[in-house]
Amino acid sequence: MNEIMIKMTDIHKSFGETKVLEGVSLTVEKGQIISVIGPSGAGKSTLLRCINKLEGIDRGIIEIEGVVVTAEDKPGVAAAPKWQVRKTIAKTGMVFQNFNLFPHMTVLQNIIEAPVTVKRMKKAEATEVAMRQLGRVGLLDKADAYPSKLSGGQKQRVAIARALAMAPDVMLFDEPTSALDPELVGEVLDVIKKLAAEHMTMMIVSHEMGFAREVSDRVIFIDNLKLIADCPPGQFFDRPEHPRIVAFLEKILRNRN
Repeated sequence: MNEIMIKMTDIHKSFGETKVLEGVSLTVEKGQIISVIGPSGAGKSTLLRCINKLEGIDRGIIEIEGVVVTAEDKPGVAAAPKWQVRKTIAKTGMVFQNFNLFPHMTVLQNIIEAPVTVKRMKKAEATEVAMRQLGRVGLLDKADAYPSKLSGGQKQRVAIARALAMAPDVMLFDEPTSALDPELVGEVLDVIKKLAAEHMTMMIVSHEMGFAREVSDRVIFIDNLKLIADCPPGQFFDRPEHPRIVAFLEKILRNRN
């Protein structure tokens, strides 16, 4: 059996009176690429943010690499000590749709900030790591540039390099191309494809259906608070069983034509 990197059990989440997730359970094995798909407002991004505790949950259990990082309203189950939770959460890298780069820092400074402050890495070592990751995303020549001088695609690639500089075991991508002009989407997806080829464990919230079909091991479909499908991409796109998925895919095809 492959190592389980993420396990979510009976996750419930609300914002005030508005329910967002209801009874969602899933596992992610080491090296798997999971695409999370569904209509806008279905709770896809919230699901990702719950994993690394950017959002709390109302009920359920979240484990990362066997460590219980969140346990709510589950008698007999408790989260690990805070120090262990922090250490485990640090193994998850997060890439947001809006880049979240510090505008007053150069690209290099943006990338070394977390390794130096969180991991207590020496600046010279962090710089070496940062330059290696910039090379990985094809932006070595932008180390001294400020974010305002970069295109949207370049900013997102810097954000990916910044996450990789923390040496994560899991990468979480929250709609990484939704804020980009269409012609810039490809350069970001190419970087994610390279990570997929390296067998990086990833969960990707995306509206890019062709990309999801190409790189995913599994496709998860969330709608109406629940996880409706969890299956290989061939089955999801070519032989969908649930009428809600059929309607969703038909709508996407109509919008493209």
